[in-house]
Amino acid sequence: MDATLGLPVLTILIAVALLFDFLNGLHDAANSIATIVSTRVLRPQYAVFWAAFFNFVAFAVFGLHVANTIGTGIIDPSVVDATVIFAALVGAIVWNVITWGLGIPSSSSHALIGGLVGAGMAKAGVSAAVWSGLSKTLLAIVLSPLVGFLLALVLVAIVSWLSVRSTPFAVDRAFRILQFASASLYSLGHGGNDAQKTMGIIAVLLYSQGHLGDKFEIPFWVVLACQSAMALGTLMGGWRIVRTMGLRITKLTPMQGFCAETGGAATLFMATYLGVPVSTTHTITGAIVGVGAARRLSAVRWNVASSIVYAWVITIPASAAVAAATYWAVQILK
Repeated sequence: MDATLGLPVLTILIAVALLFDFLNGLHDAANSIATIVSTRVLRPQYAVFWAAFFNFVAFAVFGLHVANTIGTGIIDPSVVDATVIFAALVGAIVWNVITWGLGIPSSSSHALIGGLVGAGMAKAGVSAAVWSGLSKTLLAIVLSPLVGFLLALVLVAIVSWLSVRSTPFAVDRAFRILQFASASLYSLGHGGNDAQKTMGIIAVLLYSQGHLGDKFEIPFWVVLACQSAMALGTLMGGWRIVRTMGLRITKLTPMQGFCAETGGAATLFMATYLGVPVSTTHTITGAIVGVGAARRLSAVRWNVASSIVYAWVITIPASAAVAAATYWAVQILK
């Protein structure tokens, strides 16, 4: 472990972590607002305010299970030092910026996890990984979009059956209103799961420096800072990815948007309760594909969906490689 850091260095590292959280909100704003924007229920500038508010208040709804998983369940806390945290954040931020610039909805969550794994293993080898927590997270990469897909598919079937005697105009009008509720729930789930990842990073940094005593916990000021950074990032938008998520995968109606958001929100709520750091990007993409496939398989632009899957597959190894390279570079420069 590094020697105890001075306050200026510690402050800079916390600021870098909050920068990642801000970029997470910026990058993943599309997850919260893509469907409500693409169905034209809300304009983008209003939708981001709506999403940012529910991103921020999420800490009042959920516990801190995900933050504890990130802080102690991905790499061994005894391996963590300032260089590991710095390298992990650089790996995640670099990958986020690259995919944001290309308009690819990759996972900020898995970029951070990849960064932690890459930096931790660069320092201590494979023994740095906490395999019980890491395997649970890797399993969620597959399960979260699949659960989102299935829930959205089932919801479309149920809603279509319940609406069979209603006119298309009445259905459209009803679900335009209901989409406000479903978008709120998804934004709540997004803030509850994603902001906690940065909380875990800052808390384990403080713990490694002896600022939390003998017990790992998440200080309340860290909770507020992370929720605020994510909400601010969401306010800044992310229109490039909104177009991919809400317009290019499949064409959505308000009813389908409601089903996608509700299925995605249910998945996030379950994962957050269980302390599993899932990808909000994976979850909402699976749900959007599910509502498109419920109409007909050809309604989904599978070439777009497959390019997103490719980005998912390489996110953890790519961010891990950048983090490992950063760790070794810092060691050489010392």
